Amino acid sequence: MAKESMKAREVKRAALVAKYAEKRAKLKEEGDFQALSRLPRNSNPIRLHNRCKLTGRPKGYMRQFGVSRICFREMASSGLIPGVKKASW
Repeated sequence: MAKESMKAREVKRAALVAKYAEKRAKLKEEGDFQALSRLPRNSNPIRLHNRCKLTGRPKGYMRQFGVSRICFREMASSGLIPGVKKASW
């Protein structure tokens, strides 16, 4: 389980990315890289980290399902994900 502070930090970063997305795109289009460098660092979308929607785990994230590999495995075993068969795990 991820720390609450780490989850909160990710939420903050996502809000900054959304806030500065338009401005960042405009500055990139104009080629004004000095003004772009003056924007907050956490407003860059590259700083966002994918996390499991259920546990907040940052590693083993499966983008297609939005959960970590561990949660995916538990959900598949209990039949919550349709069309997934248990092979040899």
